[in-house]
Amino acid sequence: MMMEEGSCINSFIDTGSLESHRYFRARRTVFEMLRDRGYDVRDSEFDLTLPQFRLNYGENPDLERLRISTSLLSDPSKKILVIFCGTDAVKLPIIRGIYTQVKEVNLNRMILIVQSKMTPQAKQAIAEIFPFKVELFQIQDLLINITKHVLMPEHYMLTPEEKEKLLKQYSVEDKQLPRILETDAIARYYGLEKGQVVKVTYGGEITGDHVTFRCVT
Repeated sequence: MMMEEGSCINSFIDTGSLESHRYFRARRTVFEMLRDRGYDVRDSEFDLTLPQFRLNYGENPDLERLRISTSLLSDPSKKILVIFCGTDAVKLPIIRGIYTQVKEVNLNRMILIVQSKMTPQAKQAIAEIFPFKVELFQIQDLLINITKHVLMPEHYMLTPEEKEKLLKQYSVEDKQLPRILETDAIARYYGLEKGQVVKVTYGGEITGDHVTFRCVT
């Protein structure tokens, strides 16, 4: 009986590497984030289990193989590339190396996922040499999907046409709407930029549904 109980407990213990687990969870969140932004993501990416991930990528995954490249469903010409930068500090030579690899690729946006600090020189280089938007995420911020928290309201990004209709309906300018910072965790998850308007729907048994609109600043 004791052996059976021990075997049962052991079945819940993750004996794989911490790094593979972190990459698995972060990469899954990235796929969810990309799909929520309207990018083309295969359903099979969400069916991949941790053991299957380790079988495919190993206990210490090759970061090149973890890269994600996809396009917007609404406009396939707009492509995004996601790069995992590893555990070392991200310095200027690393950023220059990434630029060399992607400068001939037709990209609209890129996401860099880091596990350590990034030097000021590297951050400055990102702003100066890349002709498209580059987003930075710490891997620990992607281990869970913040939009799935039970207390998180639903967010919907208005199209430019929907925004204009809203402003006209209420006879206001976007600067008169409640604000959400571009650095807010939700704004970063959806890749929102200044001037975009988000519809936020709150729901609860006590207060009922409540809708507000926020402009990214």
